[in-house]
Order: sequence, then C-alpha cells, then structure tokens
Amino acid sequence: MMEVSLQEEDTIVAPATAPGIAAISVVRLSGREVFAIAQRLFSVKNLSDKPSHTLHYGTIHSKGKVLDEVVLGLFKSPHSYTGEDIVEISCHGSPLVTAQIVAAAIEEGARLAKPGEFTRRAFINGKLDLTQAEAVADLIASQSEAARKTAMSHLRGGVSQKLKELREQLIKFSALIELELDFSQEDVAFADRAQLYAIVDAATIEVGNLADSFQLGNAVKDGVDVAIIGKPNAGKSTLLNALLNEERAIVSDIAGTTRDTIEEILQINGVLFRLVDTAGIREHAEGTIEEKGIERSLQKMKNADMVIYLFDVRENGEEVLAETDRLTRQNIQFIPVGNKMDLLPAGQINENLSMIRDAAFISAKEQTHLQELKQRIYDRVISGDISTEDTLITNTRHVEVLRKILQSLRDIRDGMDRGIPGDLLALDIRHCLHYIGEITGEVSNKEVLDYVFSKFCIGK
Repeated sequence: MMEVSLQEEDTIVAPATAPGIAAISVVRLSGREVFAIAQRLFSVKNLSDKPSHTLHYGTIHSKGKVLDEVVLGLFKSPHSYTGEDIVEISCHGSPLVTAQIVAAAIEEGARLAKPGEFTRRAFINGKLDLTQAEAVADLIASQSEAARKTAMSHLRGGVSQKLKELREQLIKFSALIELELDFSQEDVAFADRAQLYAIVDAATIEVGNLADSFQLGNAVKDGVDVAIIGKPNAGKSTLLNALLNEERAIVSDIAGTTRDTIEEILQINGVLFRLVDTAGIREHAEGTIEEKGIERSLQKMKNADMVIYLFDVRENGEEVLAETDRLTRQNIQFIPVGNKMDLLPAGQINENLSMIRDAAFISAKEQTHLQELKQRIYDRVISGDISTEDTLITNTRHVEVLRKILQSLRDIRDGMDRGIPGDLLALDIRHCLHYIGEITGEVSNKEVLDYVFSKFCIGK
C-alpha cells in the first residue's frame, strides 16, 4: 500500500452519474467518516451496523428539510471499489436535488472529490494497479465496441499480468545473482545464465509485440480519420451519404457544391471511423471561397490516417494513374475507389483504370459494393477481429515505458554476451524492474499520478 497524504484520508463526495436531468442520479461518498456523515443525513438508524452490500430506502434531510426520497447502498471496507467504506445515494435525477445532497454531505464534514479521486484511492489501497486504473477512464470514454473490448482487457489485467510474470522471473534471477555476490570467494553460480537468456529473449519478443501494438491500439481507442478526396463532382458527398445511410451532405450535379469539410462518424465492425467529406480538388478554383475549401481539403488529406481517393470511372485513366502515383510518393495511405459504375455500359472499365492496384469500383448512387468498400477500409487498419484476448497498448505513457523496458532487456542480454560482473548485471535487471513498476504503478511519483487521474471525471 502506498503512503497516503492527509487529504487522501478525508471523506470525499461527488455525483457519480453524468450531469443533467435523468430518472435517477447517484451521489457517492468514500472515506473513514462515511457512515457517520450518512447517518446524520439519512432517516434509517444504525447504518454502521447494517451488512455490507445492502440497500436501504428512506429520506435524506438537511437542516430540518427533507431533500428527497432515496435508496442508500452500503459498501464496507475493504470490499468496495476504493477499499474504503462507501455509501452511494440513489436519488431522483434532478440536478438541483443532486447538488443539494452533495452540499449537505459537505456541510456534514465531507469535501468535494477531485477528478479521478475515487479511482486514485482504489489504486492506493491496492484494489487496482495503475494500468487498470487508466483502463477505467478508457472504458468510460470508449465510443466504439472495439475500444470497449480493449479497455475491458486492460481492466481485467491484460497488460499488467504479462508484465507481472516477467517481473517475478527477473526478481528471482536478480536475487540469485545477488546471492552469488555474497559467495564470490567460493566461485559458486546460483543463477542459470542459459535460463536467463531464454527469459530475456522471450520477454523481448513479448514486450516488442506490446509496443508494436500501439499504432493499432491508438486507432481502436481514438478512432481513425478518413478523408474522402477527389475532383469536383466525383461523388464524394454521395459516397458519404451512402456510407452513413442518411442525407448528411448536399448532393448536386454542379461541380464544387461542397465548399467546406463535413465530418461524420461511422462504425465498422466495432471500430470508429471519422469520415471527412472534402471540397473537390482542382487546379483552377472558382472564387476565394472554393480556393479556401481546396486548401482545407489538402490539409485534411495530409492529417488523415487514411484517404479514400474517389474518381469518376469515366475519367481519363492516365490522369487517375498519375494521381495515385503522386499519393504513393507522398507516403499517403489511400484506397483508390472508382465511382459511378452504374453509368458505364455493362460495367466496362477503362483499360488504364483496371491497372490501378487495389482499386475498388462502386456506385455510390446505387449503393453497390459499399459493404466490400467498408471491409476494405477496416482491413487497411485492422487485421482480423479484435477480441477480449487481444492485448493492445492504447496509452502513450505505456508505449514510452515499454520502449525503455525493451532497451533494458537488450542491455541485460548484451551484458551477458560480454560476460560483465554479476553486480553490473544485477544493476541492469533492477533498471528493467524499475520501468516495469512505472507502468503498473509499483514505482510512481505524485506528478505521474496527478497526470493520470486528472483525465477522469469528478465522480470516478
């Protein structure tokens, strides 16, 4: 258990549900004086004698006035979310009533919780490690099924369990090497170097895979930006509407109708994609407004994770090939998509267009082959299905420390290759253990904890 400050021994209170009008609202209290404070507010007597994990119906009153009829939940230490005594008051979902109950609890000696303070106390009291605490925030913020699955994997210890196993193995070898130093005069070897080689090599692969998963994990957590670009009248707005299955963008036969970018959300197989319909790109803009629209389109293209390059299948094939070559030279990840197949006789494609690598051919107006295009977009970012068994790194802090762990593992192996003395080898192992502890929170400082928990809402 970590050392706690005086503030962390206070009894804290905050709404645990989102602000606004709802059927119910929940006010949460945690700390040593929870039952005493709740008893002064609640009509049911002898709360501290009631069993843990029980619900009690009654009224909340303050200064002689009944504030609401509520259901009060009791959770006794250590069998609670924070590891402390907790009371959760379920009241009617009026923002006024919620605020009055919070104010009444503060009047009786509680203080308003800081962002993430309930989860911070759970971490301090050993209910969660730091990766699991961060997963709570990720789960609350998840906007897609894939993000939810990944957060749940972390919350269940997906990352920390892998590192815990490595940590235990390294601690064992570090202890044996330290023992060798105590018997250095006898020239006795307690630590099997061949076994340490095997552990370090296996760990290097495992940690390397975790670090490499960050790009995918980041896409799963934050979503993927997809810019739809092409010449005016290529059908970009029609494609956006077709993918969303709603009339989101204005569609017209007049070239240059879209003057500004339009952004919408689309989920494909549980992954969030942000589609950006851009102004048509052409060399000679008609007026300042279209010129600014084209500038924004080019900027969106550069910033996007992926580009759908849409072209009219009746276009000159050589111009389309030149554009795909230009995108390739700029290292832009793109999918070439030929639109308006419904306007070609018997679906006959220009010979030059058939040479475009990995091109998809659709009719946005008739909504043909759109499912194949969605799968192509998904596959370009993610290979296979994302399951709860997958451990993906989604946190920048984690990937930075994982890279330090990788370097430490390389240092350990390099030291064994060079036959360095046991005390120096033990030092390299301790460096590695330190970085593992930084991820799980076994090694932490106030600044890191403040940063992690500042991203939470007040009531969590």
